[in-house]
Amino acid sequence: MKRIVILISGRGSNMLSLLESDLPVEVCAVISNRPDAAGIEIARNRGIEAFAVDHRQYSSREEFDAALSAKIDAFSPEIVVLAGFMRILGNDFVARYSGRLVNIPPSLLPSFPGVDTHRRALAEGVKIHGCTVHFVTEQLDHGAIIIQAAVPVLQEDSAETLAARVLAEEHRIYPQAIRWLAEGKLKLADGRVFLESPGDPPAALIHPPLSP
Repeated sequence: MKRIVILISGRGSNMLSLLESDLPVEVCAVISNRPDAAGIEIARNRGIEAFAVDHRQYSSREEFDAALSAKIDAFSPEIVVLAGFMRILGNDFVARYSGRLVNIPPSLLPSFPGVDTHRRALAEGVKIHGCTVHFVTEQLDHGAIIIQAAVPVLQEDSAETLAARVLAEEHRIYPQAIRWLAEGKLKLADGRVFLESPGDPPAALIHPPLSP
């Protein structure tokens, strides 16, 4: 079983989706950059060591990254999972965990990296929105894509309703990505991810649907 450490900043809904998915992994620790993150108590109630490395206690990003990486390395994880971790990590940190650091932004990368993705998607009038699991690189919300899920953007959508629909897909695809990674089914080559025995490709997703 692969050893993983999960990084959170808030309630940890993606963390919880991983914990409830019977994955072939051992969750060694949950670490938050916020001591008041609700996900810490959720993890502790499941018998997982959980604690905070408060970024506000460090004078620079580099000092925080060094302290965080020291805590992570104490558990010798093979995979480090960002699950709603709302801090930008420095280049040295990312390089330290290259090829085993994954994230799930609420956008169909490379579109809408960064924050306010749902509001920006609505403002641009896109018809499809979604989420992406990818390997983390030094560039924000960039890196080899493992899996994506798309949802239609409805005329009556607000940023909140669209976010809720995307979040449901995050909870579906993140466990799948971690399962593939833990089972050694992913190959990273030339900046792309290839899945062993992917099966039949999905049908085209078209929205609005074509007229008969």
